Amino acid sequence: MRVAIVGCGLIGGRRARSLGGCRLVACCDSIPERALGLARQFPGAESSADWRQTATRPDVDIVVVAATHNMLAPVAAEAAAAGKHVLVEKPGARRPRELDAALDAARRTGAVVRVGYNHRYHRAMVKAREIFDSGELGEPMFLRARYGHGGRPGYENEWRADPELSGGGELLDQGSHLIDLARWFLGEFVETKSYLGTFFWKMPVEDNCFLLLRTRDGKVAQLHASWSEWKNTFSLEIYGREGKLEISGLGGSYGVERLAFYRMSAAMGPPETTIWEYPMADNSWAAEFDAFLEDIRLGRESSPGLADARAALTIIESVYRESGL
Repeated sequence: MRVAIVGCGLIGGRRARSLGGCRLVACCDSIPERALGLARQFPGAESSADWRQTATRPDVDIVVVAATHNMLAPVAAEAAAAGKHVLVEKPGARRPRELDAALDAARRTGAVVRVGYNHRYHRAMVKAREIFDSGELGEPMFLRARYGHGGRPGYENEWRADPELSGGGELLDQGSHLIDLARWFLGEFVETKSYLGTFFWKMPVEDNCFLLLRTRDGKVAQLHASWSEWKNTFSLEIYGREGKLEISGLGGSYGVERLAFYRMSAAMGPPETTIWEYPMADNSWAAEFDAFLEDIRLGRESSPGLADARAALTIIESVYRESGL
């Protein structure tokens, strides 16, 4: 299949290198030099600064949208309306209502739309989900997660610090990954308590978010995402009545990807512990795209898809409303 990428920054480049045998034919970016730089890495690919023309090209089957948050939903909607299948980066939009046009377009044309929550496809996460689905944890009780990095010099001047472009701060950025993973394991949340703070960066959006989410049947997720985490960190712990799963690291500066499974015995005390480590390169982007291609082949709705993005964004919107933002 033939692919166009709209947004040729860091994530667009990663997507371009993870296309599962598909052919990249078009690269688009508001900065023409960036689109040209990516296109030159793929023989035959053309560059453009016109996202509408790129998203509707007749020789394109799939559009990957890796733009700033304010452009994710408009580009996805335009591409889906033209009958293109779409992989749009998380969080998919700034607010849930921005997804309406993409949802309507996908229903009309039958386009498959996937939202790029690639963390579901990390090796440790895939194994954790396998154990979770086996029932070996027993009934799930609660989940605790932390995710953060420390930014870089000038971070307060980048697009993520501009509310018009980003729609918000760390809650929409890494926080949306945590919300997606918490929903994936525990289900829908009906109650939200939160605190947002800007502790370090001089910017008009939050650099830390603290959330407590509760499902209708009482399961709780405790989440903290931070742009002042001076040592890059990812940690997700899932507690059941008969054991615990602990996922840490994402590779690279986040440390070796690792899964620990702690099985409780009837006598309690120290658990039986099994550990898996994944020191190899991150394959989550390629694994996610392979799943997307399978969605297209089978004509099935993607998971995570627009409904998942809307659910996560609804939580995010309620947090911003509660905080007066």
